[in-house]
Amino acid sequence: MLKCYFSFEHNKVIKREINEVNSKVYEIRHGEIKMGKEDDPVDRIIVCENVHKRYGTIHALKGITFEIARGEVVVVLGPSGSGKSTLIRCINRLEAHDEGTIHVNDIELTNELKNIEKIRSEIGMLFQQFNLFPHLNVLDNITLAPTSVKKVPKLVAERKAEDLLNMVGIPEQANKYPSELSGGQQQRVAIARALAMEPQVMLLDEPTSALDPEMTTEVLEVIKGLAVKGITMIVVTHEMGFARELADRIIFIEAGEIIEEGTPEQFFTDPKENRTKLFLSQIL
Repeated sequence: MLKCYFSFEHNKVIKREINEVNSKVYEIRHGEIKMGKEDDPVDRIIVCENVHKRYGTIHALKGITFEIARGEVVVVLGPSGSGKSTLIRCINRLEAHDEGTIHVNDIELTNELKNIEKIRSEIGMLFQQFNLFPHLNVLDNITLAPTSVKKVPKLVAERKAEDLLNMVGIPEQANKYPSELSGGQQQRVAIARALAMEPQVMLLDEPTSALDPEMTTEVLEVIKGLAVKGITMIVVTHEMGFARELADRIIFIEAGEIIEEGTPEQFFTDPKENRTKLFLSQIL
């Protein structure tokens, strides 16, 4: 059993408060509450407006528009090939969007290198594959970016890394190499490595797709801990239980377009669009 150092049950109260705030955000965003711009209380950390992405003749993203409030957990669902991973890769400029605008913390994502570097310094990304450096042990994998990019003193970075390994439940693995770890342990190291840069946003691209069911449970428990701590997250996943339990909002994408979005309760119990209903009938 994973010993995760989050007090999950205790933090549910905090999560409920966050959900109440984000429910209000959703109402404001969709016009259920009208407010003047000068009185708008929503602290938006990510704003995408009319984002398009093409690969030759393939139109991967078609006018994607949404906003994400600070502390919000947004789960992106959709069939394979719908543009989910392309979307979050565009937010981190791993892919360059062709049209529209993307702002992260009020910085527009353009071809300017300084903007890209600034935004990437505020975003942690977790991939399907773990992407750990095989020639470095766990501690060095976690401390590499803070020491080389942020110039954090090595001893300070190591103390932070040890705290993070405690947080994700594998403090005893600090001196091991990736090849000595299970898939679930490697993904938890990858989470700790991303958090070492103290990101304001976490982008998670199907973080459990390469794991077996037991390891999936372990990693999801760690991600749940991040959610109740109020970290802003966009999660691409096929884990419907996670989406129901932790998401503040669900965005459903098909063929590069946002078909529907809403709270988990709205999405799973009262979907409005036929394409959403068909998708849910196939997976639930």
